[in-house]
Amino acid sequence: MGWRRGAVIAALLAHAAPAAAQSPEVRLPVLVPLTGFVALEGTSQRNGALLAASQMRDVLFKLDVLDTAATPEAAVNAWARAVGDPPPLAVVGPILGTQMLALLPLARERDVPLLTISGTARLSEMGVPQFFRFFPSDATVKIAHARYVVEKLGAKRPAVIYQSTAYGQSGREQLAKTFAVLKTPPVLEESVGPTVNDLAPALLRAKAANADVLVLHLHAPSTVLAVRQARQLLPGLPIVAGSAMHQPATAALLEPAELKGVCAETAASPIAATTPAMRAFLTAYRSVYNSDPDAFAAAQYDAVGMLGDVIAKLRRDGVAPTPAKVRESLSTARYQGVVSTYWSDGKGDMAHDAEIVCFDGSDRVPRPVARYSFASR
Repeated sequence: MGWRRGAVIAALLAHAAPAAAQSPEVRLPVLVPLTGFVALEGTSQRNGALLAASQMRDVLFKLDVLDTAATPEAAVNAWARAVGDPPPLAVVGPILGTQMLALLPLARERDVPLLTISGTARLSEMGVPQFFRFFPSDATVKIAHARYVVEKLGAKRPAVIYQSTAYGQSGREQLAKTFAVLKTPPVLEESVGPTVNDLAPALLRAKAANADVLVLHLHAPSTVLAVRQARQLLPGLPIVAGSAMHQPATAALLEPAELKGVCAETAASPIAATTPAMRAFLTAYRSVYNSDPDAFAAAQYDAVGMLGDVIAKLRRDGVAPTPAKVRESLSTARYQGVVSTYWSDGKGDMAHDAEIVCFDGSDRVPRPVARYSFASR
């Protein structure tokens, strides 16, 4: 099946080429984790980037996809292989926070815009003007996460289980801040490694603490394990998980009955397709990949779409695109994507909305139940 999907993508890219044939092609390195514990998320990134490039009419992208696996060292090596001299106008950076933390100094050194969907809150605090995040940061989605738990579910005793990675620690920090503001301190905060294959001890501690909701901030494999074991050990306990849970690839690993009462924070749920633009994206994605997209794919699709839009505008204005010019344009432009309207808050955060979706147990399709906007923050 892999070669067939590759052939379809190649055909789409070739089909897009004539419209942009008058302008030189734009090399775009796509550095994403295709192996390791974030492979599902990284694959979504790649797919979204490829699909956006295939539909571009004014800019012909030449994508160079490199696997960053699951370590900072692998990401740095991929950067060294991909960037070269002269550098590209921009680079798609990995979703994994530790890898982005390693790449941001390199992006600043070469003045190359680095477009990512990593949620780690610290990234926008590093003061790197080349950083552009197209997925709401933990500082945004975790506020929505905690507020839904307290304000909508009425929970008084949340138990938080989070990943020991930079992603997990970032989410836990933001959850703790919001729960404190809401005067609802967690009865348990438990850190688990991404390779842990039994979460029963953590879940039993949540039960002993008399938790009335399970709050998860985990990568996809750990999320599946937590939900499955929670349904065995804590049947009926509400679960509000992180964005990994909204992914169709994650939900596919669980039975609909196991998903009943499970919610997740995310930027959007493409398979719910509540707008014409999202329905068009969903149809295109399914036709190419024969699978359902998630918010990571949609956000990366929008990121490449905005990149193409600013490059095309520079050309129309008679300005030769350079990494510096692209950076300036991304910093000031507004772009309507399939997920949201994107604009920089001055720290590189481009997305400012979060959504809560829930499963009702009848199937594996989550339904949007609440939306939070932080555009004025």
